[in-house]
This record gives sequence, structure tokens and C-alpha cells, in this order.
Amino acid sequence: MSFLLGVAIFVVALLVSIMLHEAGHFATAKMFGMKATQFFVGFGRTVWSRQRGETEYGVKAIPAGGFVKIVGMTDLEDVDPADEPRSFRKQPGWQRIIVLAAGSFMHFALAFVLLFIVAGGIGLESAGSGTSVGTVESCVPANLHLGCVKGDPASPASKAGVRVGDKIVSIAGIRVNTWSQMGEAIRDQQAGHVVPVVVDRHGHLVTLHTALARLTGHGSYLGVSPPLVFQRAGPVGAVSSAGHQFWQMLSGSASVVASLPKAIPDLFAKNRANTPGGQVTSVVGAGDVTGQVLEARIGWQPKVDLVLLIIASLNIFVGAFNLLPLLPLDGGHLAVVIYERARAWLARLLGRPDPGPVDYRRLVPVSVGVFALLVGIGLLLIMADLVNPVHILQ
Repeated sequence: MSFLLGVAIFVVALLVSIMLHEAGHFATAKMFGMKATQFFVGFGRTVWSRQRGETEYGVKAIPAGGFVKIVGMTDLEDVDPADEPRSFRKQPGWQRIIVLAAGSFMHFALAFVLLFIVAGGIGLESAGSGTSVGTVESCVPANLHLGCVKGDPASPASKAGVRVGDKIVSIAGIRVNTWSQMGEAIRDQQAGHVVPVVVDRHGHLVTLHTALARLTGHGSYLGVSPPLVFQRAGPVGAVSSAGHQFWQMLSGSASVVASLPKAIPDLFAKNRANTPGGQVTSVVGAGDVTGQVLEARIGWQPKVDLVLLIIASLNIFVGAFNLLPLLPLDGGHLAVVIYERARAWLARLLGRPDPGPVDYRRLVPVSVGVFALLVGIGLLLIMADLVNPVHILQ
């Protein structure tokens, strides 16, 4: 039930994100006096609709997107002469740019609000003081960001019998009083060598022995982490934290797109989680991960934090991806408008007549090709997430 609840939460969040995206286009278009005749969530057969004024609002059968119909988006569209003054194509360039960018802006705004709530409302994780063990990791993860996945070897701490609540006293004879000192003591040891680990367990010193593992990019690894406390930031701190996490997620989105060519061959590999294929996912995979988070045996605060971070990350990725200068994405239409205005400015500078709008008929093959490519990649990711999902063990 927890897993299904997580998936349901993700689906609802996805639909809300779509509605906000389209609301951005719709509200700005109406603000500038453009005529918008339809506002729909979904594609395919109409399930429900209602006419209010000049706009039909509705829901379609396939909840995989949405659209706002603004009159005269391109010169390929036939427009009633009475509506031509209110058509999209007749408005100033700066107004068209705002309307086109408003969808991605809504994604970014929603993500920022969610990140603010995480920092200021739920609280951010911070390590407790001392050397008490808050978590004994079950494995040696091949990818520290993904955590434990099936097939990863057991961690040295779990093999040795370290328990939650133990206080680490010394490692390999080196006394430690802080997690920083403990980290240094662990890194000073050679992976594979058995070392004594002394813990204070309910007031009694217990000596355990284990061979430290090697964690790629981090050196020797024991597999323990401190108890976490959640600290809420003030308004200024929450804004700062949200801005920092927003930038990190935006950079991560760029990395995901850049790594996509390398990831595709690994989507159906047995060890997908430990390859670039484990770094990319479809909405199906994201919904699955959200379900896993709700099902995990962790406190409510980390659950809420993780779910909100997943939704924020999704919105940042979609908002940024939608601004790529590729038709039929909003970024492609933005590029056309900017090109038209730059060309008109240059013509005016040279004393020549305005060359007018771009001939969209020449762009149709490119638009169809890009659309087919995006659909193909999307279906491939969905198939991979269905038959070869990434399972994160908690």
C-alpha cells in the first residue's frame, strides 16, 4: 500500500506540474490579449470538457501531457480575420517570448517552492555530534549516490556486527572522538586488511574485527553513518538552500542529458544501477522510485524530503529540457522568435525591409524528426524501467 501511495503521489504531482506549465502559457497569453480557445490536460479522446467564455477547458484520456491552444501560433494556421489581431503571431516579439517561456518558468517556480519547503518546513539532514552510529550500511555501494542495489557486497560494518547506537571508540588502535577523526582513521587503513574496531555498547567496550572495503573514489570504507537530525532553516537560510539545491539539480539535469548516449546501451544491462543507464529514467521509473521511498523503513521527515526532492528535480529537468532550441519544444519556438527579431533588427540596421516571419513549412521535417526521436527515447526508457528497473534497497 505504501508503494502504491508513493506512485499515486507522483502521478498527482506530475499532473499538477503539467497543469501549471499550461497555466503559465495560458495566463500570460490572456494577459497580453491573445485568444486562447482550449486548455486541456492530457491527449487523445476528450473525457470531460466545459466551455467558459471563449475557452474550452477539459481533460483527455491519456495523462501524458497537456496543451493550450493559442490562435495563430504559426503562419501555417488559418485564422479567422476577426481573430487575427489577437493571434499569437501578430504580437510583439517580447510578448511572444514571455508566453513561450512561461511554461518552464512555472516548473522552475514550483521546484523552488518545494525546495524552500524542504529547507524551511521539513528540515535538512545534519549529522549528530560524537561518534554514535545512526546507520549501519548494508552494502558497499558501487555508486554512492544510488545507494545499495542488488548484487552489492555486504559492508564491513555489517559483517563485523556493528549496531545502531554503538559509539565508535577506536579504529585500528586510533582513538576517535568525532566523525571527522573517524573518517581520517578509516582512510589511513589499507582496504582488505583486517582491523580492530572498538565500540562502546551500553557502557561496555566491545572489540570487533573486519576487513575494510574500497569504495570507488573515496578510499577505504567501513559502512557506518552518524544519526541524523533535521534542522529547519529560517526564511533567508531556506531561500539560500533552495537556490543552492536548484543550481545543483539544474547542473545535474545537464549532466543527465549529456550522458544519455552512453546510458542507452546500459539500460537493459543486469548491473544497470552501476552504469550510466542507472542515472536516467522515465516518469515510470521516477514513479517507481517514489513508491520505494514511501515503502522504505525510514522516518516521515526523510520520506517527505525525498519525495519533494524527486518532484522538484523532475520539474527542473522538464523545465530546462523544454527550453532546448529544438522544435516542437517551447525552446524551439523561442529560438524562431528570437531569430525573427534579430533578422528584423539587422534588416532595419541595413535599411532593408523586414523579411517577415520564418517559413515554418521548412521547419516541419525537422520538427517531426525531433518529435519522433523524443518519443523513441521516451518509449525506450519506459520499457527499460518496466523490464529492468533500478531497485534501491533501504
